[in-house]
Amino acid sequence: MQKPRLSLIQIWNMSIGFLGIQVAFGLQNANASRIFQTLGADINELAILWVAAPLTGLLVQPVIGHLSDKTWGRLGRRRPYFLLGAILVTCSLLIMPSSPALWFAASMLWILDASINITMEPFRAFVGDLLPDEQRMSGFAAQSFFIGVGAVGASALPWMLTHWFGMDNTAAPGMVPLTVHIAFYVGAAAILLTVLWTVLTTREYSPDQMAAFEAARLARRGVDAVTRIDRPAGTFQRWGLLSALIGLAVTLAVGAAGLEKEVYILGAGLIAFGAALLVHAGLKAAGKGDNGFSEVMEDLFAMPPVMRRLALVQFFSWFALFAMWIYTTSAVTGFHYQTSDTGSQAYNDGADWVGLLFAVYNGVAAIAAFLLPAIARLLGRRGAHMVCLGLGGAGLISFPLISDPSLLWLPMIGVGFAWSSILSAPYSILSAAVPAAKMGVYMGIFNIFIVVPQVLAASILGAVLRAGFGGEAIWALVLGGGAMILAALSMLAVRDES
Repeated sequence: MQKPRLSLIQIWNMSIGFLGIQVAFGLQNANASRIFQTLGADINELAILWVAAPLTGLLVQPVIGHLSDKTWGRLGRRRPYFLLGAILVTCSLLIMPSSPALWFAASMLWILDASINITMEPFRAFVGDLLPDEQRMSGFAAQSFFIGVGAVGASALPWMLTHWFGMDNTAAPGMVPLTVHIAFYVGAAAILLTVLWTVLTTREYSPDQMAAFEAARLARRGVDAVTRIDRPAGTFQRWGLLSALIGLAVTLAVGAAGLEKEVYILGAGLIAFGAALLVHAGLKAAGKGDNGFSEVMEDLFAMPPVMRRLALVQFFSWFALFAMWIYTTSAVTGFHYQTSDTGSQAYNDGADWVGLLFAVYNGVAAIAAFLLPAIARLLGRRGAHMVCLGLGGAGLISFPLISDPSLLWLPMIGVGFAWSSILSAPYSILSAAVPAAKMGVYMGIFNIFIVVPQVLAASILGAVLRAGFGGEAIWALVLGGGAMILAALSMLAVRDES
């Protein structure tokens, strides 16, 4: 028994919700730093203001994945979660541009990112649930296409409202321009309508059907069952103590050296992770390990080998992306437009141009989505991902080499290929390596290796720029390009089990 192949229209219906998700994500990425700076944030505070957003994904995605694996109701298994998330994202987008103070805007970014994570995580598992392995690259590529299209519109909206509709892109000091407000309102409508389309047009397989498909898949591979290794409580206790002690040492070292406060996040994160492992060890030793939290912790330590190797690739890839999202606005306005005055015409023109540059790389990603399945057939999924990551790294490294800002769309072509592949190839490879019954939780755990590099970037990039690069944001993009090259090289260790 094998999952039937789906038609192109069926694949598009199940993926179109990602159009709205990426409209929201694109608005967040292109405008959050602008909103923060407008409300008085210093350039050196941007990374720390962004850190709450990825931290929410560290918790939300594994939990939502675990819950959706065990859910079945009138709306199915995954659909209830991305519908709830879409409603929360809609409300967040309506509120964020009207933030009255910096602390409020940072809180809204946290809520917005958590809501996007609730919506996004089940969509990844959705492809693994509904498509046979030979169509998964096409399924994730369709998501990449809608992500690209959605982000083009989201990133370019403020620029279009200014240049096509004659709206003023400046505002009184401390006020977010009207163009940004309207862009966020359009995004709120987009995510609600597109997710509703997917919910109403796509049917999920029942639990019995999923079990039959998985049994047949394992039989074809000559595997009787996929079991989780049940590790003794002492294993988690040792790792928990080690993590907590290292975190404490990092925290004390940062304080003794007088380093910037955001670096404390590294120590705090390690202490929190160690505490989670110790709690799990205690529950397990007390015979109370049969709960959702403990199951997620067990699954984290029982990742398939392919997933472990892909985790390193994701780490370097998303470090590069987060560096780009945080610092492109300040890099371009500072290096190419020679200003950091958020009330000046030059700054707002530069910020609008960054939105258009983000639209370029997302537009390229949408086009690349059609090419990726063909490239993967030629080079394999691993080879295709390596090439795309290399193009993205070269693009980011070239930013300070281009003095004319009107030519900055050229490196964004490489970034677009990398972005399209990052959104599809790793998930396509991963979905063939994990058991279907745990598709959701493993997709959620996989998100940890997206979040950790984002937290690292938010923790250290500001300090690194001040210590080694005179606080010039343009060098954050160069560091990101180097990280993406390392991601490409790390793919050499990945084995595709398709």
